[in-house]
Amino acid sequence: MPEPKDYTIGWICAIRTEYVAARAFLDEEHEGPPTVSPNDSNAYTLGEMGGHNVVIAVLPDGEYGISSATSVAKDMMHSFCNIRVGLMVGIGGGAPSKKHDIRLGDIVVSAPRNGKGGVFQYDFGKTIQDQIFKPTGFLNQPPAVLRTAVALISGQYESDGHGLEEDINSILQKKKRLQKMYSRPDPSSDRLYQSEVVHPGDCDSCLAICGTDPKIVQRHERTEDEDNSAIHYGIIASGNQLMKDALVRDMLAAEEDILCFEMEAAGLMNNFPCLVIRGICDYSDSHKNNEWQGYAAMAAAAYAKDLLRRIAPNRIETEKKIIEVLSGVQQRVDEVIQVQHNQANKAILDWLTPIEYGPQHSDFSNRREPGTGQWLLDCVEYQIWLNSNKHTLFCPGIPGSGKTILTAIVINDLITKFQNDPTIGIAYIYCNFRQRDDKKIENLVASLLKQLARSHFFPESVKDLYNRHKEKQTRPSADEISQALQSVANMYSKVFIIVDALDECQPFSDCGLKLLSYIFHLQANTVANFFATSRPIPDIEEQFKLQNYLRREILATSEDVRTYLDGQTSNLPRCVANRPDIQAKIKTEITSAVDGMFLLAQLYLDSLKDKTSVTEIKTALEQFKKQSQLELGEDEKRDILEKAYKQAMDRINSQMPGFQRLGKKVLSWITCAKRQLTTSELQHALAVKTGSTELDRDNLPVVEDMVSACAGLVTVDKESNIIRLVHYTTQEYFERTQSDWFPDAEADIMEICVTYLSFSVFDSGCCQDNDEFISRLRSNQLYDYAAHNWGHHARTTPKKRLILKFLESGAKVSASCQNGHDADAMDSIGRTPLCLAVGKGHETVVKLLLEKGADVKSGHEAIVRLLLEKGAYVEVKDVHTNQTPLSLAAENGHEAIVRLLLKKGADVQAGICLFFIRGATPLSWAAKNGHEAIIRLLLEKGARVNIEALYSMPPLSLAAENGHEAIVRLLLEKGADIEAKGSLISQITPLLQAVKNGHEAIVRLLLEKGADVEAEGVGICFKQTTPLSLAVKNGHEAIVRLLLEKGANIEARDNTGRTLLFQAFENRHEAVVRLLLQKGACINV
Repeated sequence: MPEPKDYTIGWICAIRTEYVAARAFLDEEHEGPPTVSPNDSNAYTLGEMGGHNVVIAVLPDGEYGISSATSVAKDMMHSFCNIRVGLMVGIGGGAPSKKHDIRLGDIVVSAPRNGKGGVFQYDFGKTIQDQIFKPTGFLNQPPAVLRTAVALISGQYESDGHGLEEDINSILQKKKRLQKMYSRPDPSSDRLYQSEVVHPGDCDSCLAICGTDPKIVQRHERTEDEDNSAIHYGIIASGNQLMKDALVRDMLAAEEDILCFEMEAAGLMNNFPCLVIRGICDYSDSHKNNEWQGYAAMAAAAYAKDLLRRIAPNRIETEKKIIEVLSGVQQRVDEVIQVQHNQANKAILDWLTPIEYGPQHSDFSNRREPGTGQWLLDCVEYQIWLNSNKHTLFCPGIPGSGKTILTAIVINDLITKFQNDPTIGIAYIYCNFRQRDDKKIENLVASLLKQLARSHFFPESVKDLYNRHKEKQTRPSADEISQALQSVANMYSKVFIIVDALDECQPFSDCGLKLLSYIFHLQANTVANFFATSRPIPDIEEQFKLQNYLRREILATSEDVRTYLDGQTSNLPRCVANRPDIQAKIKTEITSAVDGMFLLAQLYLDSLKDKTSVTEIKTALEQFKKQSQLELGEDEKRDILEKAYKQAMDRINSQMPGFQRLGKKVLSWITCAKRQLTTSELQHALAVKTGSTELDRDNLPVVEDMVSACAGLVTVDKESNIIRLVHYTTQEYFERTQSDWFPDAEADIMEICVTYLSFSVFDSGCCQDNDEFISRLRSNQLYDYAAHNWGHHARTTPKKRLILKFLESGAKVSASCQNGHDADAMDSIGRTPLCLAVGKGHETVVKLLLEKGADVKSGHEAIVRLLLEKGAYVEVKDVHTNQTPLSLAAENGHEAIVRLLLKKGADVQAGICLFFIRGATPLSWAAKNGHEAIIRLLLEKGARVNIEALYSMPPLSLAAENGHEAIVRLLLEKGADIEAKGSLISQITPLLQAVKNGHEAIVRLLLEKGADVEAEGVGICFKQTTPLSLAVKNGHEAIVRLLLEKGANIEARDNTGRTLLFQAFENRHEAVVRLLLQKGACINV
């Protein structure tokens, strides 16, 4: 009797009928195994077939599907460890099409097609959204020996035909008890109904209920030179429910070239790589046909045996054991999946916010002198905060006291302590007054979320947030991000939130206050600890007093200052290089003089660098000492800083003329730039000669010279390559004294930017593709800054002639518009130079252009007033859009201009007469774009809330379509018709408009106000529909739920007869399918 190790073929059946057929084809049946694995609950039939030892197992009676098949396969491999080839043999539902003439009794064999594996998983009601099928990749490939045998046998069948019918009849002759159930049924019982014909019940006969012609698809009889049964090779779909919907069958079959549907194979692919062989017993529709199950099972078993006969037993032995294959493959698959997941997750995190504080943190950490800051880590307040939950530690400190470096020390301490504990989350923010995007509250909260979401298990709440907004190309609100942040924070056992320089989160009454509110809310609902630094500003400190908080003031300690100075010995002047006594005196005097301000130590040390004798150094030290002997309050300390900055500027002015000019240019650019600059951007800026046509790269200054020429007032962050002032107070100083040091900075910067944009290299205009555009930016480092910001610098300068020359060059204006925000100018695509000047409010430039006879179109109040003063006609219409000035102003939200035009008598009801928007009034445009204040103005002036327009929707529909809830409420209060159906080409109500775009709050509001839940409409992009049908089609789960609660018909069909469930399935909306099933939607459609 063979041992368990002698069995190399594993054969799995799903139901008893399949098992009977498989057992019937054994050449010899062996006794059952003497022992099996302790946890193996399978019952086995052993035997020989085609010269191979085969193990047959069947799923438990009454259990079907993926999970049961998985369990049976795993147990089989534990008890029969030498299995090298797997077979899943039984019955399935066919998917006939014009391409594949599949009939009852035919056989489908799994085989890869079009780069897809032989078996795909579909999960009705669970895995529909964007993944109706889940390919199992190379894991679903059967062993090579089976694939080779399939190729061999298919070729032989094609030329010689097969003898499967004879094999089946031979078995039935020997086992006459099987003839009744397992013989081939009469061909007349093979009926393929039209896909839209639905069997009305589960019990009645199809022939009696569904009838015959014309409901049956007419097919030719197979001829003698055609196999009957036919063998088909291709993709088998495996799911968690029986496929009983012909429309869904046809759709999925067409999409993935599927030949057969069944319920078990997908459960085996990752655990039991096997060949799937299915005899076709029905057509995967509501007309189930039990007559063919026995014969279909026999046909599949006959094919499997014929396949095994063609494989030499010793060839099987060369294959790896399945259990070994799975072990190696699983590891590789896990690695591939992890890479894919990491890439997808990174894309989501970058979508949340591009802001990264890591480079800043690295720069600050590198600036720390080793050994400094330990006092904070050792203090009682920090230790309590570190070792407790839901605590806040607020650390105020005077300017220059070292708050930012100490924040970096705290972050590094947390990272060091908890880097090996994935249950601890750490997120931090470095507020910076120069980084405008960082100060948007959405970006600040998103940054915290982004950092905490970088966990081993990527949070579903973040994926949900992404999925809700990405397709619609919308951005999440701060509240939505905060909710996701709370969800993610609860994944950790403890979270640390660190925010440096709250006082630089300006304006604090808006941005800073909101940030604190979100963090305190997070702290109240999670196990979060919060650490923050700030200048000692009463408004900020008051917010912490409302909380249960710890407080520790930050001042530079004498020990830290001395440690810092010890590390700077090599930077002292040469005259004291061999004078350890003077070196010691320098350290002692500066340490005594700084009075808690680290920054002052740095400035004092820098002030000694140009000293050439010991006497000069002693004089400077004496001055430091005198200042330290005064009783200083915070204002006096700030005065000392100001004096130090003044002295630094005096040193700059005392340099050689070339370095003096370089230092002032660097400081003026850094001070007045609208965002932070990289070293390469500033190099290009400093190399430009006003009015030149190209950049002289030999004129680029050396970065080290740029820094040294600024006498210690400028530093470079090595990680980010940002060149910046050494401190926030340095910026404040230069903003107050700009008129003293560089009064013409704005005009100079504007001229450099405009000169740069006017270089001859941009004569070609816009780049033709993205690669060319990226190359342009890399080669012209200042281009991005110049294109985005030249207009800002131009506002306050009278120098306009250079601007005019630039604006008259259509190609260069077009090129600059391609780079970003300055896209008001129209040139090659119809915009004029005047549009750019007007769009930016450059009244002087507008006057220059008017003097040259330029045409006019306005966008700023001062310019509109100017044009009206020049006699412009208030009802003049745009030649392209046919809009009046009032409509344009209402559309773009220019409230002051609307007031001005109304005062000048503009027609509040003026509509436009283009074909598609005939009848749109100023109120329509304001409602469309959400300008509530303008709507109130227009209504006060008599604008009609209900308009009859041929091709324009009513204001209420426009507001509902675009998600403006407050405006919808206002218009309803003013008597807007809640059932108005809009234009001739879009006969849909406001409710349908809101449903279409997923505006849940507006849908709820309209329903509360009595909107008809079954109101039908016809739109440009859809045929006749109801709100529920449209919500289902677009996948708006919350709105579907809301409409169902309001009584919408769950069994409604569209004009093609499709049910809501089918529409949800067709559009792959998983959550909606699940909801409809929960609410009782009929699956037999």
